[in-house]
Amino acid sequence: MKARRFTARLTMAVAMAAGFLGLSAPTASADSVVSRIDVYSPSMDRWIANDVISPVGGGPAPTFYLLTGVGGGEDGISWFNNTGVRDFFDDKHVNVVMPVGGKFSMYTDWNADDPVLGRNKWQTYLTKELPAAVNARYNTTGVNALGGVSMAGGPVLDLAIQSPGTYRAVGSYSGCPRAGDPLGQAAVRSMVEILGGGNAANMWGPWGSPQWAAHDPLINAEKLRGTALFISTGNGLPGPVDGINSLAMAAGVVPGAVLEGITNMCTAALQGRFGQLGIPATFSFRPEGTHTWGLFEADMRASWPMIAGAIGA
Repeated sequence: MKARRFTARLTMAVAMAAGFLGLSAPTASADSVVSRIDVYSPSMDRWIANDVISPVGGGPAPTFYLLTGVGGGEDGISWFNNTGVRDFFDDKHVNVVMPVGGKFSMYTDWNADDPVLGRNKWQTYLTKELPAAVNARYNTTGVNALGGVSMAGGPVLDLAIQSPGTYRAVGSYSGCPRAGDPLGQAAVRSMVEILGGGNAANMWGPWGSPQWAAHDPLINAEKLRGTALFISTGNGLPGPVDGINSLAMAAGVVPGAVLEGITNMCTAALQGRFGQLGIPATFSFRPEGTHTWGLFEADMRASWPMIAGAIGA
């Protein structure tokens, strides 16, 4: 049964009393509730909106955090707006939290405020502030998983590396999980600087500084041992999984094909690294798929049985 949406805002006093530091928005169905909650981030000194799907009844549920691409959902492009997540999770016993924010940020903590992109402390928000708020507001088990697409495909693995034990499972969809080599640097800087207009040196220091290597999942793959992992990519060739059914959508095939070709190469390198280290992980290389939401959603759904098993959903 499809969830319906309703909106309500807690007062600051109630939110702070709940240890939440801010909240806005709930929606309901017989199986789930869809809410928008506003969580205050002390590290960034601002409120962050989050779309949440939560189950009705059945006792405490684990939480699946889903991060979107380069626009951070602030551009209206997100799991919530561009996929069928509400229908997919409507009958599942899990809280699904989709933050709105983080454009061009790589979902990491920046060393310095950026003149264009402002203050970004997304690692702190996603691993500490948001889970504390969600656990205070919803009926959770305290067990978490994390998924991310495109720009977030590498950072979700990095977040698991930087915050051991926070996530039992990670789904990385069509991302480039590397930062410490020239290809990784080019991928990161293309998002932060070319698309976002920011300065990546404000993030991890100048290229070649130790922080770039410290945030590279390829280099730090050993630290992912013990985490349930699903890592997927298309191959850059358009196909039915893309769901392209109009000329307007077809216009995005060429850049999407290039992007997915890059993520395919990055994913193959990570698979090779895992193989060298003997780290178990599920890798999915589709024989089709450009950088589209049709592909992203198909891979998220394919990852769910593994993620659900890891977190007890």
